[in-house]
Amino acid sequence: MMDPSTSAAPAPAAAAAAAAAPAAPTGGRLDPAAAVSAASRRFQHLLDRSTPHVGPRWLALAGVAAAYALRVWIAGGYYIVTYALGIYLLNLLIAFLSPQVDPEVAEVLGEGPALPTRSSDEFRPFVRRLPEFKFWYSIVKAFCIAFVMTFFSVFDVPVFWPILLFYWVVLFTVTMKRQILHMIKYRYVPFSFGKQRYGKRTAAADELTLPKD
Repeated sequence: MMDPSTSAAPAPAAAAAAAAAPAAPTGGRLDPAAAVSAASRRFQHLLDRSTPHVGPRWLALAGVAAAYALRVWIAGGYYIVTYALGIYLLNLLIAFLSPQVDPEVAEVLGEGPALPTRSSDEFRPFVRRLPEFKFWYSIVKAFCIAFVMTFFSVFDVPVFWPILLFYWVVLFTVTMKRQILHMIKYRYVPFSFGKQRYGKRTAAADELTLPKD
């Protein structure tokens, strides 16, 4: 007859192995919530990695815009969708060109100017109301949504498109004129082209010589 002590010995090891083994999904099905969460984390990771690559991102956006323009040209319609897309892009552009704190509102509240107006003022970096990455990402999402809408005939409203184009051009001109006057009044430029950068050291500054006796 077998000793009971020898037959009960492997029980703890078997229990540990069973606990370490991954649990099989219930019914052999994948949890949809877990799959969506994993896909969302993966997508956010790709967005984070693309943040410093400004040039390639805007080139990809140009490709998306070209695909939408080709789709509208082939379909020969959906001018209302394109007009709404243009109005939304104009609002994004204004937010991109505007400072985070409006100097006019800051003066009314008595908080002082949010941007330096004289060379003797303390340096304040220009902080946009809409950062560059969010500006780019919002445009990409808008083009993708508009592209999907062109596959539904309910959005293909018959309209005389030159009137919409003329109205959008007038709206763009008036809005940009007001924005430029706002820049001139409060003396700020929302771009960094031509500004001095301090990231690189000159060779003359690196060469330090000791005085000779």
